[in-house]
Amino acid sequence: MIARICLAVLLTVATPLAAQSVRLQAHEISALLTNNTAVGVWEGVAYRQFFGADGRTIYAQAEAKSTAGKWRIDETRNEYQSIWPRDPDWQGWYVMEYAGDFYWVSKSTPPTPFKVVEGNQLVAE
Repeated sequence: MIARICLAVLLTVATPLAAQSVRLQAHEISALLTNNTAVGVWEGVAYRQFFGADGRTIYAQAEAKSTAGKWRIDETRNEYQSIWPRDPDWQGWYVMEYAGDFYWVSKSTPPTPFKVVEGNQLVAE
């Protein structure tokens, strides 16, 4: 009986500590990305993307020419947005954190994991 009560208390206390996905707010996205590099895999291809404090971004993949674009944070929507040379309009993604990992999330793409490395690290060391 005491063992069951202890187990019930332990489960009740442990449940709130379980990992939950959290949507980052605008200021958190800005702090995470500004002057840093995201590293991940997009549509099966490894990439690195640097986010300059001046709003410029560079997207790089191995064996391909890098692409320069612009990025910003929409504070009313709490999302990261970018625009590239051939894009007609800004596109936005939420940034989620789950169990210490970050994910790009939009209505049209599945959650896509990425890591952040400090500074401009477009070239893997």
